[in-house]
Amino acid sequence: MKQLHVGLVADPALPTQIARELGDLDPPSGDDPGSWDIDVVSEPFTVDCEDVDTALDRLRDEAEGHDWDLVVGLTELPLRDDDSRYLLVQTDPEQRTAVLSLPALGGFRLEARARHAVGELVEGLADSSTQEERRVPLARLGGRWRVLLGMVLANRPWLLVPGLKSALVAALATGAVATINSTVWLLADSLSWWRLMIATIASITLVVAWLVIDGELWDRPDDDSSEARDRSRLYNTSTLITLTAGVVICYVALYLVNLVWALFVLDPSVMGGYLNRSFGHQEQFVLAWFVASAATVGGGLGSGLESDDAIRAATYSKREEDRRSRLARDKDDPAR
Repeated sequence: MKQLHVGLVADPALPTQIARELGDLDPPSGDDPGSWDIDVVSEPFTVDCEDVDTALDRLRDEAEGHDWDLVVGLTELPLRDDDSRYLLVQTDPEQRTAVLSLPALGGFRLEARARHAVGELVEGLADSSTQEERRVPLARLGGRWRVLLGMVLANRPWLLVPGLKSALVAALATGAVATINSTVWLLADSLSWWRLMIATIASITLVVAWLVIDGELWDRPDDDSSEARDRSRLYNTSTLITLTAGVVICYVALYLVNLVWALFVLDPSVMGGYLNRSFGHQEQFVLAWFVASAATVGGGLGSGLESDDAIRAATYSKREEDRRSRLARDKDDPAR
């Protein structure tokens, strides 16, 4: 079996990272080992489009400039067919071209699933007897939730924390001072659990809203079509979930630091004497809870949030803007 020259074209960021991990992809057992020669190219081939046929055309154009026997594209964008169903895979066997939408894999074990899917695609395109177009749509309702989950996990909300480092440091400083303030003790002692819960939800909501407003992260439809509106809803939903998850992680970290600080510096008997009531470690847990909510708002909003790559990476719309900018730069400077 002669060596097969495979082009693996990937959108920038996560798809490119995954594609580079697939550079050592081997044929299935039974074929000649080492018969796949894979080239990985980072190229925003899905920029400004969710049309799968356009993506395939761009992949074919990319293949013309290389000595490839077949080409597979990896994108982090959700792709849909003419019936508005989300797609996992679309192939054009005649042109030996395929595109794989990573969010449709669901987000969990992404590299392993992508490796399996790309292996099957290459094997199928290499089979000259297979000439039928292959389209793998997801179920309408379940497919949308699967794509949304894949988009959120692709955003990697836990990496949002470095983008909030200034706000987090300010919140920690605010919490450290508030913990030893007797007025804060009185307020925390007077609040019921449901008010504390409302304070938690309100503080997280305010920070998320401020992130969206300050970073101009809200996506607006390009036109009045139902497809554009649906895309914006999907992008904005994934953005809100990603930001909320990242802020919740920061909130939990802030609570734990405040709790350790309170347990270390505060004597329950001294606090109880000041409040004229019995005060124990349980009340310190409540105090740390209240301080975390207050510090999240006071420290987070008062410090000014950074325009960090980690925050921009939490939104598909901003990554789309980055892809467009990169494509424009490449057109202006072909030598890049």
